[in-house]
Amino acid sequence: QVQLVESGGGLVQAGGSLRVSCVASGSIFSINGMAWYRQAPEKQRELVASISRGGYTNYADSVKGRFTISRDNAKNTVYLQMNSLKFEDTAVYYCKVRASTKVRGPEYDYWGQGTQVTVSS
Repeated sequence: QVQLVESGGGLVQAGGSLRVSCVASGSIFSINGMAWYRQAPEKQRELVASISRGGYTNYADSVKGRFTISRDNAKNTVYLQMNSLKFEDTAVYYCKVRASTKVRGPEYDYWGQGTQVTVSS
């Protein structure tokens, strides 16, 4: 199994910055894509940013130019640097990784428990 632990959320004023991290552990053979999602109250979960194993990134239009996703493959960790935060960025942020637990085994998606990011206006 693969466990994901997020950290770094909190309360910040509009215009401020936060960095959230997600560490994957367990019986990991390889990690492919890594991503951050968020879910605000009474809204559907949405993709914020993703990064491939080779470093190719993709961002939601709402965060382009403000958020940066990165990863450290040696540490099985994905980061999301959030700058110029807005009130509407308030949400629970979840990391997701696509990983396999054995050689030539299937890949599955694993989710973290979420970390709250609150931006005060």
